[in-house]
Amino acid sequence: MTAAQKPTLLVVEDDAAVRNLIVTALDAHGYRHIVAATGRAAIASAATNSPDVVLLDLGLPDVDGIEVVRSIRSWTQTPIIVVSARTEDSDKIEALDAGADDYLTKPFSVGELLARVRGTLRRLSYLRQDVEDEATFTNGGLAIDYAAGIATLAGRELHLTPIEYRLLCLLSKNVDKVLTHSYILREVWGDGQMGDIASLRVFMGTLRKKIEADPAHPRYIQTHVGVGYRMVRVDDE
Repeated sequence: MTAAQKPTLLVVEDDAAVRNLIVTALDAHGYRHIVAATGRAAIASAATNSPDVVLLDLGLPDVDGIEVVRSIRSWTQTPIIVVSARTEDSDKIEALDAGADDYLTKPFSVGELLARVRGTLRRLSYLRQDVEDEATFTNGGLAIDYAAGIATLAGRELHLTPIEYRLLCLLSKNVDKVLTHSYILREVWGDGQMGDIASLRVFMGTLRKKIEADPAHPRYIQTHVGVGYRMVRVDDE
């Protein structure tokens, strides 16, 4: 997406009234949009149109939205904001574990939806600005190429969601420093956004599964109970 282009959002919603509400709000605030009413159509549209953000309902008529998240996440890091009537914590955790980046429950206000979109687009901008920072980072077998936006472990590329990658970069740029929950939430989710400690724990857990040989006894990322997290400088592997 160049500066001259307006962000494009893929709206996946089978309820016509809700879909029209979202589309009208996006139109009014200068966003381009593509719509899909089924899971299969959403997957195909994400593959062919490369949207900047996906707004995804979970209760689709053909494929459960969680499976749509997993499918899209298998080939792209495009941010996915779930917009769902499912309000249980277990539903939110399942969606985040599958690769969603944010979760908004119905009914929602247009203002909150747009705030989530703005926050997600800001995080994308932060990721792209990493090219202006130090080119690479290495810590033991972990390596990050900030310019390319790629992290590897023992030479193998890690398939990270945008939030996981942002967390990893934040920790790496503050190696051996304890970062508080509030600091991490502010830096990764942005001021005024809806990131919370429960979501942070979920993302940290999925990140650890990808970089730690034994997530229950982590080498790279230590938890400081009640305070936050710290990336530890480890010996070369």
